[in-house]
Amino acid sequence: MLAWSIYISFAGALIVALLPTGKFALVRWFALAVAAVGLAIDVAGYAAGFAQGPRTLVDAAWIPAMGIHFLLVADGISRVLVLLTGIVAVAGVLFSWNVETRVNHFFAFYLALIGGVYGVFLSADFFLFFVFYEIAIVPKYFLIAIWGSTRREYGAMKLVLYSFVGSSMVLVGLLAAYTSSGSHSTTLVALAHAGLPASFQMWCFPLVFTGFAILAGMWPFHTWAPTGHVAAPTAASMLLAGVVMKLGAYGCLRVAIGLFPLGLAPWGFSIIGLGSWRDVFAWLAVIGIVYGALVALAQTDFKFVIGYSSVSHMGFVLLGLMTLNQIGVDGAVMQMFSHGVIAGLLFAIVGRMVYDRTHTRQLAELELMHLSRRLPFAAWAFVFAGVAAMGMPGFSGFVSELQILVGAWRVNPWWVAIAGIGIVISVAYIWRALQKAFFTDKLPTPEDHPKTGWHSLGAITWPEIAGTVLLGASTLAVGIYPRILLDQIEPAVKALLAGGAQ
Repeated sequence: MLAWSIYISFAGALIVALLPTGKFALVRWFALAVAAVGLAIDVAGYAAGFAQGPRTLVDAAWIPAMGIHFLLVADGISRVLVLLTGIVAVAGVLFSWNVETRVNHFFAFYLALIGGVYGVFLSADFFLFFVFYEIAIVPKYFLIAIWGSTRREYGAMKLVLYSFVGSSMVLVGLLAAYTSSGSHSTTLVALAHAGLPASFQMWCFPLVFTGFAILAGMWPFHTWAPTGHVAAPTAASMLLAGVVMKLGAYGCLRVAIGLFPLGLAPWGFSIIGLGSWRDVFAWLAVIGIVYGALVALAQTDFKFVIGYSSVSHMGFVLLGLMTLNQIGVDGAVMQMFSHGVIAGLLFAIVGRMVYDRTHTRQLAELELMHLSRRLPFAAWAFVFAGVAAMGMPGFSGFVSELQILVGAWRVNPWWVAIAGIGIVISVAYIWRALQKAFFTDKLPTPEDHPKTGWHSLGAITWPEIAGTVLLGASTLAVGIYPRILLDQIEPAVKALLAGGAQ
């Protein structure tokens, strides 16, 4: 059933591209219908997963001479991320209701990107995985370069260059694994059980992991992320933070850790306290958590605050993966879902509700607009999303980050001590942005009015309210009842850690 989410997204992209260019309402409703059907399939597939467990969706020979299969498999990890994709896809269409430039082309690229993301999360053949992974890169470029704002060409090109560099590293590693395995199969299960030598895995693991981690925003390869987020239109920012960065993290788990577990073994010597690739990447994740939070605290552009906060929160995902224990990796997968819906909501508020009405993202200018009185829905939506991003109990971020920290403590308490600094700073940058953008007491002078856009601001629309409710309800539901995700995640993570790719 879940395979149809891929087919419908690509078919929808083709049809919407051919719709009349002047029929804005038709295009929007059709795109929403395609995304909603995809979400309905995702929910049905997710619900079925409680009884089915891992399930092969499609298995057809594609290039038999090389052992390449069109193989789609769903387990608990992929079902969670497919569900996330469906939620963010629907919300993204709702928050793009105001797009009026080449509307059919915008939603065609948008749905093609969604189809590629679905494909990555369901692929169980590395060649098919890589094809979908590359398909997701192309629409990202056009969405930013054509419909973006601040330095859009630069942001789009930087994102694509970083993505292709990472993809090249992944491809080299996977081709090396394929040729060394002698299995004549490109399925992830076959490669995981091909008995690749430890010496081979020791150099191939960091190559593949880094290639994927670039897209996950790992420090110091993170610089594409804030630039791309700021340049992207609202829906593209939501997709970048919500699901595209998760492609990288998913690849780190499913491919790098699943295929090359011996690459994480101790080296047998120590360099400045680092004795394995596990130590190296865990410390890079911890640095990313603190660095991203500190830089977010210093930003004057509202969207850059959220962009760097994504770098910080994705650091928790990578840290959870490097714990290599059940609770830590469970938390990492849950954090992928949690950050996807929370960051999506934050970017929607900043980009659609605030920027599209005020035409500024500068906190110093927003500070003079008293948006809590002029846009009360946006203000309180940001309060909701902000406390969720801070990891307050009752929201999904609290459960996921707590599991990651517990898992990390069992390996190295110093990781937790330093990552905790990032959590404290996250409270500071969210509170600072909230106060400056919405709840300041500073009064504007007459000469401030022209430069701050002191004019009538349009009312919040029903698509914005619907998108906010969808994303907000998702983080709240998981925060109140985390078993709704953990019952799917735990068995899949246990199987992956026990025996490589599944």
